[in-house]
Amino acid sequence: MTDQELQLLVEELSLHYFELPFLHKAYFNSRLRTTGGRYLLRNHNIEFNKKSYEIFGLEELRGIILHELCHYHLHIRGMGYKHRDADFRALLKKVGAPRFCSTIEVNKKRTSNKTYIYECVDCKQRYPRKKRMSVTKYRCGKCRGRLIEIAAE
Repeated sequence: MTDQELQLLVEELSLHYFELPFLHKAYFNSRLRTTGGRYLLRNHNIEFNKKSYEIFGLEELRGIILHELCHYHLHIRGMGYKHRDADFRALLKKVGAPRFCSTIEVNKKRTSNKTYIYECVDCKQRYPRKKRMSVTKYRCGKCRGRLIEIAAE
């Protein structure tokens, strides 16, 4: 589905379910990762996660469109458009839009298993750390001695 086809679908669903026109832009944003769509307050455009459409199909996309159109039409009219507002929940129920979309598994970057070992020069207290730290900024918590990095495992 292209952005133009998405725009037409959003306009069509807006007229059918809300009996109001959608006068702004709807498009796919490839940078969206954890959400199906996003209504932008500053310019009234709506962004959609293309991956939601590719993984879950047209029905899921329709639900996301209806959900975001609820935000859109309520905000334009100056009513409660946030998830916690009664106006928003009532409109969701009226048009049959889902409150949440299906979740997409996000590949989290694997953190390195590297451990940095710091040691006090005076008392030999060891400090294992997952993140590298500046030995000039920190001192030993036991004796206030100077720290040195002895290993990175």
